[in-house]
Amino acid sequence: MDGTEGTGSMTLSFEMSAEQVLLVDAARRIGQSYGLDYWHGLDQEQVPPLEYWQAICDAGLAGVALPESSGGAGLGMLELVLIIEALCETGAGIALAQMFMMNAALGGQAIAQYGSDDMRRELLPKLLNGAEIMSFAMTEPSAGSNALDIRTYARAHESGWLLRGQKVWITLASEARWMLVIARTTPVDQVARKTDGLSMFLLDGQREGIRRQKISKTGTRPLPAYEVFFDDVVVRHDELIGTLDGAWPELTAILNGERMVTAAGLVGTGRIAVKLACDYATERKVYKNTPIASYQAIQFPLAQAHAQLEAARWMNRQAAWLMDRQRPFASAANVAKLLAADAACFATDRAVQTLGGMGFASEFHVERLWRDARLFAVAPIPQEMILNFIAVHDLGLPRSY
Repeated sequence: MDGTEGTGSMTLSFEMSAEQVLLVDAARRIGQSYGLDYWHGLDQEQVPPLEYWQAICDAGLAGVALPESSGGAGLGMLELVLIIEALCETGAGIALAQMFMMNAALGGQAIAQYGSDDMRRELLPKLLNGAEIMSFAMTEPSAGSNALDIRTYARAHESGWLLRGQKVWITLASEARWMLVIARTTPVDQVARKTDGLSMFLLDGQREGIRRQKISKTGTRPLPAYEVFFDDVVVRHDELIGTLDGAWPELTAILNGERMVTAAGLVGTGRIAVKLACDYATERKVYKNTPIASYQAIQFPLAQAHAQLEAARWMNRQAAWLMDRQRPFASAANVAKLLAADAACFATDRAVQTLGGMGFASEFHVERLWRDARLFAVAPIPQEMILNFIAVHDLGLPRSY
């Protein structure tokens, strides 16, 4: 998939390049070597997919969109989206995309774009070879989707800062070596704009003063989530990422990339759910020994799910294509996430309905995909907040909040 530009026009080809085909094939081979039963076991035991992630890192796929100087492939977001789609479609579902969110889209990109030379030289290779993993600490109980209202505060200290506050829904906060933390370094009542006064820090997640409490949850159970408490945690000067008090524009660029990683995982989730439903419906026979796949009541919802997933898939690839060419991509990325979440929720729901009672049996896998997909109608950003974004930025309507 590439574009060529002429005077006043642009032609977009939808064919994958030879390199992209090889990357997708490599991702599919890894995914198929583990498969649905592997993820069923992780879901039941609620343990992270570290062996699977190591295989991805060993194949060089974790850092496909990160710089070659740090051990990445130096390619783009489009290649990353293609890889995630393939991996999630071969059995992992959206849970695997969360590993890419933290280690490639959030942590990796933050370090690559805004980290110090030492961070890029020392930490990025460890993320890309699987030696270490990251967590991302932004969401707070009192702020929710309003990231500008976070209250975790880093006050100046002789060695740097003292960090105090609370985060919630922090994936792998106990298992990850590193934690990217978003905090206020200037109180909101002392800045000209609410977008000022925020900073990013990269901490050792096991540092003294950090406490964690695991959250019992319904979906993406192989990736545990935690409440995290910071009790005057010492933060050094060299652990600042990006601009002191100026993290918001740097952060939003990274978060819009996260939208595309999420959308790719959701498309893969929906596609495997539809396949499982079609396979079951073709084999399942009732009334006059006829496969239920021949009934329009079964066909129409699955066809609708397929159409919605295709629309989300190509919208997401367009967003990635725009990002790789340094063109405005935020609107496309948000639309892609909106479409993908709706499509995956619909596809997994209809897959459960197609299987009937067996749709609730964990051995048939669709109930896991259904649980996992449902989370992403509210995370990492709710559908309603994306509609707010579209209304204001695309339609020019007045801000509603």
